[in-house]
Amino acid sequence: MHLAIDGFGAGPERLADADLVRTFLDRYPDRLGMRKMIPPQVYTYRGKVPEDWGLSGFVLIAESHISVHTFPERDYMNIDVFSCKDFDTDAARLEVEKTFGLVRSKSWTMERGIEHASPRDAYEGMVSERVHLSYSGSSSDG
Repeated sequence: MHLAIDGFGAGPERLADADLVRTFLDRYPDRLGMRKMIPPQVYTYRGKVPEDWGLSGFVLIAESHISVHTFPERDYMNIDVFSCKDFDTDAARLEVEKTFGLVRSKSWTMERGIEHASPRDAYEGMVSERVHLSYSGSSSDG
């Protein structure tokens, strides 16, 4: 299972907080029933375009990996949770929204693996997109 989340509205302060990202990556695998292989790594990126700076973090888990990329000046972040173990993608998304105080999120789930009988089966069942609007801790599909 691969969960991809685009998050909006967390605010530049949270998105620039390396300790918040590191703590999230340290605790999140346990909340999903997964096992960390190494401590989380968080790095600051500064490129040629000043507003593109942000934090990139990841943690390797026995089941695969979790990554976070923030863009404080754009009030945007993205997170990927890739696992060979099934997990509750709605609960995982809600945990991200709560931790970072997201106002809105979009998420995609992709079933990945070798069990698809044909390329057509893979295409028909692989990706579904959901848009979530969150206000004061609640979420609704939109």
